[in-house]
Amino acid sequence: MLHDPNQVTLFPKLPDEALQQMKQHGTEIQLNTGDVLFSEGDSDYNFHVVLAGEIQIEKQVGAETKLLAVHRRGEFMGELSMLTGSGSIASAHAIAPARVLRIDINTFKHIIAQCSPLADVILSAMAGRTKDVEAQLRQQEKLAALGKMSAGLAHELNNPAAAGRRAAISLRENFQNSQALAMSLNSLKKEQLDLLADIQSHAIAHTSASPIDPITQSDREDEVTDWLEDHNVADGWKLAPTLVNAGLDTKQLDTLSDKIPANLSNVLTWLEATLAATGLINEIEQSTGRISELVKAVKGYSYMDQAPQQDIDVHEGIENTLTIFAYKLKKGVVVTREYDRTLPRISAYGSELNQVWTNLIDNAIDAMNGKGQIWIRTSRDNNCILVEIADNGAGIPPALQPRIFEPFFTTKGVGEGSGLGLDIAYRIIVKKHKGDIHFESKPGDTRFRVHLPINHLDS
Repeated sequence: MLHDPNQVTLFPKLPDEALQQMKQHGTEIQLNTGDVLFSEGDSDYNFHVVLAGEIQIEKQVGAETKLLAVHRRGEFMGELSMLTGSGSIASAHAIAPARVLRIDINTFKHIIAQCSPLADVILSAMAGRTKDVEAQLRQQEKLAALGKMSAGLAHELNNPAAAGRRAAISLRENFQNSQALAMSLNSLKKEQLDLLADIQSHAIAHTSASPIDPITQSDREDEVTDWLEDHNVADGWKLAPTLVNAGLDTKQLDTLSDKIPANLSNVLTWLEATLAATGLINEIEQSTGRISELVKAVKGYSYMDQAPQQDIDVHEGIENTLTIFAYKLKKGVVVTREYDRTLPRISAYGSELNQVWTNLIDNAIDAMNGKGQIWIRTSRDNNCILVEIADNGAGIPPALQPRIFEPFFTTKGVGEGSGLGLDIAYRIIVKKHKGDIHFESKPGDTRFRVHLPINHLDS
């Protein structure tokens, strides 16, 4: 249960005399077990007081249904958002046969205006509940962002880790084979060994070069395979891809055949094994390098082992955030960077700014249904750094734009968003960094602009 039912200020019980007085202004309704009193997102819900039975209040948070409270006789339901016409932040249904007093909004406002002691109790409880839910959901929003980051990181780490493991296993087998093959080269003369070493050296250097196109690669493999078969080299089709990747062609193979006519099959098999080992080592190096980059990005994203406030380069935070989101971006999102690299470093709460970039980029991806284009631009605007994150999604409907930064307001379906992502971004930018965040939106062009003061934050 998100609310603590023992908090008397959040769950005051109206005395019987107050209930009798309020009955004159409302309508009693009967509810059977399971009947819905109001639903999350309803904009026309009313003030309700339980006269008998039990009413359960729930909120959908992602795929999970959170229990907020269970109300019994004398307890009431409603949040401050009810008075402003905002949608309900929770749902209510009967968990036992119940009688509820329903009072419409205008009448409720009149009662509050006429009865100051009752107003103090009700409004204090409503404000406290809203604040309590908001505080806990903010924490859950942070945990949800962490969950997204963890899922993406696990996905990104899995590929290089699996590739590195496969390469290490192959390298062990390759090493054992190479040792045995090397013994067969003892009969070669010094000049033959020198020639083989020279070809091996050039081939290893070529292995790191840019790969050729697949069609040319296939044609060359066919040529080398035919040559190997003509020279009675066992399993030539297995050797050909590695030899071609290393830049060896039939002319070089002819040279080897002329200089080392005897034992040619063992020589080429050994050469292929050493070149394959080099390729496996390169693959392990690339895999571990990628893992190192991801770990570095996570440390940068979270500002691990650093004070909450640092001198930061906004580009580093944005890039670390994009690295974390790589698994979502690669599915069909093109990111165009237009950075002003001359921008100065600023004193800021780096990990919290990264939460802003996370929310804005994640919203942009969702707005495009995972496919489209995002532009990230940075520039200087007077004494501020301007960061603009734009997308070519469907845009925010004009009717919803005035409410986009409201707590609990979301354009997503019930349970798909807490409605706190942009509220959190607003608080971090405006309240904590004394900056500004605003947006413009139309179909195909939504732009969020964040202004951050260049002057250092107060300690």
